[in-house]
Amino acid sequence: MDLNIDTYITRTRQPGTGKLWVISGPSGVGKGTLVKAVLAQLEQVVLSVSMTTRSPRPGEVEGRNYFFRTREAFEALIQEDAFLEYAQYNGNYYGTPIHFVQEALTQGQDVILEIEVQGGAQVRAKMPEHARGIFVLPPSGAVLEERLRNRQTEDEAVIQQRLNRVQEELGYFSEYDYCLINDDLSLAVQQLKSIIQAERLKL
Repeated sequence: MDLNIDTYITRTRQPGTGKLWVISGPSGVGKGTLVKAVLAQLEQVVLSVSMTTRSPRPGEVEGRNYFFRTREAFEALIQEDAFLEYAQYNGNYYGTPIHFVQEALTQGQDVILEIEVQGGAQVRAKMPEHARGIFVLPPSGAVLEERLRNRQTEDEAVIQQRLNRVQEELGYFSEYDYCLINDDLSLAVQQLKSIIQAERLKL
């Protein structure tokens, strides 16, 4: 009997279109740390670099952490429809340049977007066939506040703005496909890797 198994094996090994991973959650929850670890451990996964109008923090590099632009330059790009998504957050624009994302997906790479919830909603609406959402939660509100303060990158007014916005962000929780609680970092990294790998194995 000819079972034609090799035909199916060949089909599953052919490169396909990548997934677009929307990773969101409150500021200070550890999204960046999780993403950095996964990028170092998985192949064919790339991080989409966002554009912002906020000032660079110490150690941040143009084109690696963000593309830093003036407000005027950013708004000109909005008029050119150059963003997959964009939003204002704490007085600054943040957006995802569309060209890089489309090219990477076509090459079969998974693209991670580490973005806030409003931008995540835009991405899922525009590219529902590619987008998968992961919402990252802290183990508690107290831990989240402690992490924000321990970063020592923002003044008290900005910290309070971020804390006040948590309830609004949680309102988008049910729109995501997966949830991770970032309590034990090594466990959360393994869970994030498992989610990405499981999606790759879907028919």
